[in-house]
Amino acid sequence: MANFKIRKYRDEDSETVKELFTSGMNEHLPSSFMHVLKEPLTQMLLMCTFCSLMATSQSFLLPVLAVTLLLAGVRQMIVYMFNGYIDASLKNDLSDISETYLRKNNSCFWVAESDGQVVGTVACLPAETAPGFLELKRMSVRRSHRGKGIAKALCRTVADFTRERGFSAVILYTSMVATDAQKLYEHMGYKKMRQFPVPEFFAKIINFTLIEYRLDLEEEK
Repeated sequence: MANFKIRKYRDEDSETVKELFTSGMNEHLPSSFMHVLKEPLTQMLLMCTFCSLMATSQSFLLPVLAVTLLLAGVRQMIVYMFNGYIDASLKNDLSDISETYLRKNNSCFWVAESDGQVVGTVACLPAETAPGFLELKRMSVRRSHRGKGIAKALCRTVADFTRERGFSAVILYTSMVATDAQKLYEHMGYKKMRQFPVPEFFAKIINFTLIEYRLDLEEEK
């Protein structure tokens, strides 16, 4: 049995929580890049660039370099998009976790602790887009501690808190590239409600979407 416990966040956990969040977000960079490469628009751009330069230049090296630079530019844009979200989160709810989650009604922030170290996080607060529901946020488990039931325990903690507070459902949002998270939520009884594009311009171009999941606690009974 995995040796961990779930407890409420304490102020001394702040830096570890932020580091867990940042590293967890950055794990999605490779899969996001692969998603962009599979997009028809990206493939057409790369092919057109390569073929046009091959037809107009006397060098094979030039089109190869051009395609390489395009790929590097695409990857940099993805990094920029992720960094923007990370920076905004660190400046907003994660800048003062106690104020955001512990001092307001129907909100809480928990950490998973193993051998004295914080190895996982989860939070919830009233959903802005769905009155009467709580929203699960900031789910993250350190890579070295995955597969030990920590994420499931964190999910159950939010569900129990939501039920105790008299709310009928938990909702959450996760990205299309977070496939492991999607499998976890579906295993825990969450149902996929809708998929929609991220509003940022570049995200729309690369067809990067978010997925909304919902756990109906009345049905769960």
